[in-house]
Amino acid sequence: MTQTQRAAVEMIGITKRFGETVANDRIDFVANAGEVHTLIGENGAGKSTLMSILAGMYRPDEGRLRIDGRDVAFRSPRDAIAAGIGMVYQHFMLVDSFTVAENVLLGRPDEPFALDTGRVEQELAELSRRYGLGIDPRAHIWQLSVGEQQRVEIIRLLHRGARILVFDEPTAVLTPQESDELIRTLRGMAAEGFAVIFISHKLDEVMAVADRITVLRRGKTIATLLPGETNRGELARLMVGRELARALLSDEGVETQRTGRPALEIAGIQARNDKRLPALAGIDLTVHAGEIFGIAGVAGNGQRELAEVITGLRPATGGTVAIAGQPVTNRPPREIARAGVAHIPEDRLGTGLVGALDLSHNAIMRAYEGPPIAKGPFLATRAIARFANRLITDYN
Repeated sequence: MTQTQRAAVEMIGITKRFGETVANDRIDFVANAGEVHTLIGENGAGKSTLMSILAGMYRPDEGRLRIDGRDVAFRSPRDAIAAGIGMVYQHFMLVDSFTVAENVLLGRPDEPFALDTGRVEQELAELSRRYGLGIDPRAHIWQLSVGEQQRVEIIRLLHRGARILVFDEPTAVLTPQESDELIRTLRGMAAEGFAVIFISHKLDEVMAVADRITVLRRGKTIATLLPGETNRGELARLMVGRELARALLSDEGVETQRTGRPALEIAGIQARNDKRLPALAGIDLTVHAGEIFGIAGVAGNGQRELAEVITGLRPATGGTVAIAGQPVTNRPPREIARAGVAHIPEDRLGTGLVGALDLSHNAIMRAYEGPPIAKGPFLATRAIARFANRLITDYN
């Protein structure tokens, strides 16, 4: 092991339980400085729980944690940050109404009462240039795309001096181009001596970015491999414990569907973004029944605004939208939803779900007004539970 590849993180025999559920079962995990170590596994395999222990969010029930060769016991995320550990979560920890610089300053115990945002803006601009993050320190968070907000989280950790960086499904909300840019950034950080831990289940990304790969399954460590020693098929088998159909791992057997009647027709759509600047300048497109229609582009080029215009969440300043031949331009979201339009936004937690409600009540958001979900003005608790359980069972 070279000097730049000393063990930065050692997690030894880590066990974490939530009631009767064992999320981590005697896991051993080592990440070195100067490498990108990917952590893969199915949903529920224990990846995020293990990294939340490293980030000080949880305390292990059993096991030891060593950072740079020293035993540590974190009581809070602040302890982990002080030890040089930073984690970028799937759902960002940012205040929308604050600027980038203000978010970076938030919670800093070493800052005076009168915040020096000018100094921090200069420091962030330099970090942004150094690592190719492309962040305007004066921009408000609500003005940024999800991909840009993720880069704010990264630059905040860098500004706080983190040398061990954990990324929890970082490309889940990114375009392919943005994912490629992030991978280049992470490789550059590893070359500078950072220990980068990358949680993912996208096997192409894993093979592209990893120096080493650790597979978790049902809370246990299954294997730690080098990319050159394995392939996508073996990784998938290790993740799920069985062989997967070839069609799931390649493009073989994929057939183009014959299209039907127009389901969505957009003509000359214009709209402004949150900064009141033009975001859509005369968009024309038609989506037919029976087809998957892809829209590609780097974040900030109008994809979010287009989806919001179609679903009634953003007013169009020009042009028309029709669903199955019926005009719906600038109609209320409820009316468009009743016309058969569903929307999964890029920020699923912040925009698509109500975090204070459980899964069952989130599931009935568009079906709560009549029977069997509602009886008059009252919700039927058992019917709601049956509805949610049926969705889970039907769609596995």
